[in-house]
Amino acid sequence: MEERETRGVHKVYLNGRRTAVLSGVRDVLSFDAKEVYLETEQGILLIQGDELHVNRLSLEKGEVDVDGRIDSFAYSDKEQTEKKAASFFGRMFQ
Repeated sequence: MEERETRGVHKVYLNGRRTAVLSGVRDVLSFDAKEVYLETEQGILLIQGDELHVNRLSLEKGEVDVDGRIDSFAYSDKEQTEKKAASFFGRMFQ
């Protein structure tokens, strides 16, 4: 039988591509009107769109609400993101 890595619960509720309610959020890494980067229980989540706003943020509960025109959700593992950033800065400062 296949073993799976156990992680915390992470849920995304999307309503009409205008509102997203997320749980299992550990941290908000950055955000602007075009992109929101979140650290979640399932890895780094990039939300892309237009006129994005972080309306409600409760890191104690691990919940975030995002409004705006949501075009995409993309996940990556935190370790992969850190390796890419390290190699990028390593090349810049050689």
